Amino acid sequence: MTDTTPRVDPDLVRDLRADLVASGFTVAGVTGLLGPMAAAALDREQALPAQRVTAASDSPCATLVRLFTLGDPVDLAEVAAALPTLGVEGAVALRLVVPEGDGVVARCDLRPYAADARDWWVASDLGELATGGPLRQDHVLGIGGATTTLAAWTPRPHVERALDVGTGSGVQALHLEAHADEVVVTDVSERALAYARFNAALDESEWDVRSGSMLEPVAGERFGLVVSNPPFVITPRSGEVPLFEYRDGGRSGDAVVADLVRRVGDHLEPGGIAQFLGNWEVPRGTTWTQRLSGWLEGTGLDAWVVQREVQDPAEYAETWARDGGHHTGTADFNAMYDAWLDDFATRDVESIGFGIVTLQRPRTGREPFVDLMDVPGPVALPMGPAVLAGLDARSWLADTDDEAVLELPWTCAPDVHEERHTMPGSPDPTVILLRQGGGLRRHLTLSTVTAAFVSVCDGELGAGVAAAAIAGLLGLEDDAVRTEVAAFVREAAKDGLLRR
Repeated sequence: MTDTTPRVDPDLVRDLRADLVASGFTVAGVTGLLGPMAAAALDREQALPAQRVTAASDSPCATLVRLFTLGDPVDLAEVAAALPTLGVEGAVALRLVVPEGDGVVARCDLRPYAADARDWWVASDLGELATGGPLRQDHVLGIGGATTTLAAWTPRPHVERALDVGTGSGVQALHLEAHADEVVVTDVSERALAYARFNAALDESEWDVRSGSMLEPVAGERFGLVVSNPPFVITPRSGEVPLFEYRDGGRSGDAVVADLVRRVGDHLEPGGIAQFLGNWEVPRGTTWTQRLSGWLEGTGLDAWVVQREVQDPAEYAETWARDGGHHTGTADFNAMYDAWLDDFATRDVESIGFGIVTLQRPRTGREPFVDLMDVPGPVALPMGPAVLAGLDARSWLADTDDEAVLELPWTCAPDVHEERHTMPGSPDPTVILLRQGGGLRRHLTLSTVTAAFVSVCDGELGAGVAAAAIAGLLGLEDDAVRTEVAAFVREAAKDGLLRR
C-alpha cells in the first residue's frame, strides 16, 4: 500500500518551516486573513466563508489555507509562490501534496497551532471538511476539541520525564516539551507515529517515539507527568459501527479508561501526575461516583475527577455516529444508531459521563484523597494552573488535621466575591454565596457561621480564634462552630477560594 503520511527529510522540512513563517501561515496570520466570521465558520466545519475570503486574496497565506485547510486544488504557480524555498517538488517529496492536472492537491491537513506563547504547525489526515466523505478507519486526528481541552486542563510542573500515551499527531507532546527534559510518546497506530515524527521535525522538537498499545511500550518506566487523550469512545463491537483508531480502543464499554486508571500508577514517580480525558458508563441504579470509586480502589493514587458532561445513550450514539462523517437520517447512520442503543441496553446503561481525570502518586505513605465532582458550567481557561494549585492544596489538606487547619489565618482569594440574595421587602438575605471568578468558578452557600467567618478572613486572625469569637457572638457551642469552620475551610481551600 502506498504510504500517504508525510516523510521526514531534515533539509526539506527546514525549508518548509522557513516558507510557513515567511508566508504568515500562523494562527495570527490566518485569523487576520479570514476575519472573525469566516474563522468562526471554519471552526464549525463550514468552509464556504473561508473559500470566499481566500479566493479573493493572492497572498501566500491564502494559498496555503486553500491547499492544506480547505483541501481545494491549487494552481502550480500559486503553490510555488507560496513555498518558494521548498518548491512544489519539495512538497511532493515530503508527501504533502500530489500533482493533479495543472495544479496540486494536499495529501494531508497542515495548519498552524498556537498555545503557551508558542507557535507550531500540526500535520494530520485531511478531515471531512476537505474530503467531503467519511473518514478512513486509520484516520489520524489533528487539532480537535478533545485535544485542546486536554491541553488546557493539563498541569505543567517542570519534570524530568513526561509521557504522552496515544499521542496521535503529537499535539500534547508539543506542549510537554516546554516543561519536560525528556518526552516519550506512544501509539499503536503506525500512521499516527509517522505524523508525530513529522510534526516533531517541523516544530524542532525531539521525542522518544515508541510503537505499541497504551502503556505497553514503557513497561517498568516511571514519569513525572503522564498525559493521554485515549481512545475513550464507547463503541459497539457489532460490526455495524466503523472502528476508528483515534477514538476506539478495541475494548467493550468503558474498559479502556478503567484500565488506564488502574494501571497508570505503576508509571508515576512519587508526586507524579497523570492527566487524561475519559467516558464512563453509569448503569441504571448506580451513580458515576460509584463507578469511578470502583476503578480507583486499591490504586493508592490521589484522584480528582471532574465530570463535565452527561449524555443519555441516544445523545451519545448521535454524537459519535456523526463524528466519522456520516449524516443523520442515512441508512449507515441509522444502523450505527441502532447498534449503539443495543450495546448500551446489554449493560443496562442509563447515562454516559465525560470528564477530566487527574491522578497523583502521593509523595508520602498517607491515605490517598478522592474528590469526584460535577462541574458542568464554564470554567476559566487554561485550567492547568488551577489544577496544579488544586493538587497542592488537596495534598496539604490530606496531610493536615483539623487542629492545624484551625491554627492558621486564612484569606479570601482576590477573585472571590460574596453575593447576597434577598426576597423583595425582606431586610435579611435568604441566600449568601461565596463565588469564585477563576478556576472552576465554584460557588459555596454560606451559613450564618461561615458568612461571619468569611467576613474576618483577612490573614490576621487564626481560624480557631475566629470560630471561638463567632460561637460567643451567636451563642453557639464552641466545638460545633469549630467543626463547621474546619469543614468549610477544607472545602473552600481545596479550589483556592481561601488561601493560607
